[in-house]
Amino acid sequence: MPQTAEGSAEVSSSAASFWYNLNRINEMLLSRFPSEVEIPMRLSTPRFSKTSLVRVSKFRHTYGRVGKKEDCYEGLKTTRLSHDGSICAVNTKFIAVVVESAGGGVFTVLPIQQTGRIPIGYPKVCGHTGPITDIKWNPFNENVVASSSDDTTIKLWKIPDCGLVDNMTECWKNLQGHLKKVGHLEWHPTAKDILLSAGNDQRCIVWNVASAAAAHIICAHSDNILSLAWNRDGSLFATTSKDKRIRVVDPRTEDIVAQGEGHPGSKTSKVIFLDNRRLLTTGFSRLSERQFAIWNTDNMQKPLMQENLDISSGILTPYYDFDTKILFIAGKGDGNIRYYEVVEDAPYIFYLSQYLSSSPQGGLGQMPKKGVNAQKCEIVRFYKLHTMKDTIEPLSMIVPRKSELFQEDLFPPTSGVTSSMTSEEWLSGMNRGPVLVSFKELMQNSSAPVGRAVSKEAFACESGMPNNSMPFDSYSEVQRRVPGSIRNIMRLSGSDFEPFLSYHGEKLDDEKASDSGCHKTLQQCESFTKYECNRFSREKLNCQKLNSVNNNHSHLANGTPGTEDELRKAFVVHSNEIKRLRDTLAVKDLLIQELEGQLGQLRLAKNIINNARPIERVLESQ
Repeated sequence: MPQTAEGSAEVSSSAASFWYNLNRINEMLLSRFPSEVEIPMRLSTPRFSKTSLVRVSKFRHTYGRVGKKEDCYEGLKTTRLSHDGSICAVNTKFIAVVVESAGGGVFTVLPIQQTGRIPIGYPKVCGHTGPITDIKWNPFNENVVASSSDDTTIKLWKIPDCGLVDNMTECWKNLQGHLKKVGHLEWHPTAKDILLSAGNDQRCIVWNVASAAAAHIICAHSDNILSLAWNRDGSLFATTSKDKRIRVVDPRTEDIVAQGEGHPGSKTSKVIFLDNRRLLTTGFSRLSERQFAIWNTDNMQKPLMQENLDISSGILTPYYDFDTKILFIAGKGDGNIRYYEVVEDAPYIFYLSQYLSSSPQGGLGQMPKKGVNAQKCEIVRFYKLHTMKDTIEPLSMIVPRKSELFQEDLFPPTSGVTSSMTSEEWLSGMNRGPVLVSFKELMQNSSAPVGRAVSKEAFACESGMPNNSMPFDSYSEVQRRVPGSIRNIMRLSGSDFEPFLSYHGEKLDDEKASDSGCHKTLQQCESFTKYECNRFSREKLNCQKLNSVNNNHSHLANGTPGTEDELRKAFVVHSNEIKRLRDTLAVKDLLIQELEGQLGQLRLAKNIINNARPIERVLESQ
């Protein structure tokens, strides 16, 4: 609660009386025991003011708001492998999450509007032969995502605007150059088609994605690299490594610009740039205390400031908003997120508050600034991966404001979707800052308003797909009205619903039904009729999948797989076919019983309608 003037006066008066009484006690001790008690100086009463009690900041009352249940993503079994990379990546179109798998790395990509429960058979990106360690979206092409893996490769994937329709096994580009596991990826913040990677071979590689070749290979580390980050204009990047040193590297000259001793703890440390010259690192002390520090690249001998947080084993990950200068620190396995305001002068950082939750987080995905909701004063949006349940929920960090007008102080010009230079210009030695655009103009010019929810119908029209043929729409608003037992059968099996096709074209007039029970039955009939429209398009899609499976079978039948890719394709094809057949057989009997019961209900509803119409005609004639 904010302190009133009377409350501040009471605090000041009580503090003054405390120091007065303490000085009186010192005087008594000096008078009675002048030789035994030695007090070097008289304690002075400190001066209290409003500025010393509370620091004025427009972000002081920032709070976190969790999204509603209908805005969450449920049914996603995220990976349980322990690695330090990002397992969730978000942009304004998609959310990509690394999921559990056997026999290779797999991640799935969801359209940002496709909330709710995700079907078990939802398509996945499964081209890696080892576990996936990091995924990152291209900031200048929101349909391209990069993934790194234990199989020493980096793969780039092009996701269609409508999302995944089938399992994606063929990547757009394959980058090979590391000798061991690739642990971290970072796209260049201002140049197009520049990607930085770090692996356990103690090398950092700058990739020119346009030519799928390594532009620079930096061999400046003596141990495994734990994290890396670009500065604001992309002229330098910083790394932390297992040898407990922080290095700032010029990627084009491949030289170390600055380095120093980092956190003394043996666990993982992270690094980000606050601007072109200041770094922030998180790590551990020798006593396993979690801490963070701010460094100046001009002098890396000691940090500008350092602060211990607590004692815990979860790795701290920093997230920074360049526009508002707000730093968020979240620990893996923690339920809270601390946030601070960064300033230019000492003490360089001020604590604001923290978001508290009883649910631990397995990771966070940060939405780019152009995707937040400015009308609700949302400065940052995270997507929290729960560790105890298979759920991803949005978490909005909001600055409360009474006015509904656009808040220019909260939303200054931000980085747009256009790169400031090409890869050739950057490789030749050019440096440019990000292209800043007005956030207000970005909202007005956007086809889909920034930060607003887009309906599934509008999403279907924008993606060029008919509304009833959206991929895997079995949990759309219409089909949620279907009873839960039928939804479970529909989710677990691809079996046919032919008994309901006889009612596909029948129009049921529920407005003429006077009985309440009949009205409820008619609503169920209408739900199943609409369900069948969507079911027909989904069955057509399944037939296309089966044809592609048969084509793959016939292609593989011409000869045994000759390469590792062909063998992996054959394994995926046969595994999917076996799983589909097993699921169909497992629910066959239950499916028949449920469908017979629902068919009886529909026949009863038809009889009720036929019997009610003559009575209505008699009543109308009277």
